[in-house]
Amino acid sequence: MQYWLFKSETTTWSWDQQVAKGDAGEEWDGVRNYQARNFMREMKVGDRGFFYHSQKERAIVGIVEVIAEAHPDSTTDDDRWECVDIKAVKPVKTPVTLDDIKAEPRLSEMVLVRNSRLSVQPVTAEEWRIVCEMAGVSD
Repeated sequence: MQYWLFKSETTTWSWDQQVAKGDAGEEWDGVRNYQARNFMREMKVGDRGFFYHSQKERAIVGIVEVIAEAHPDSTTDDDRWECVDIKAVKPVKTPVTLDDIKAEPRLSEMVLVRNSRLSVQPVTAEEWRIVCEMAGVSD
């Protein structure tokens, strides 16, 4: 299993909206960055991810699961863009803010710290474990 982080502005797509989709999940569409798209191409069904509210909140608020591997993004006719489908698994007990992550020395190499603008990014197994501990959840 691999781990990921999915970033979304709450005004575009929020954790509550993701939860409302239930087991059917939702396409993680609209990504127009080649590196983020390539990360989605690496994802497998069952991979887990953090759901991160960007902009104002800047915090990990939930855990999601990949339920469909990369396929054409339905929001465009441009075949360069693909997406995966994800479903909400559970909220975190304690949101983990970007400041919390930056303050944890063991997370200093996390992509979120080094390239906070990337909307879809990998998370190492060790980073996953540390953030889950900070969030008060087990995987």
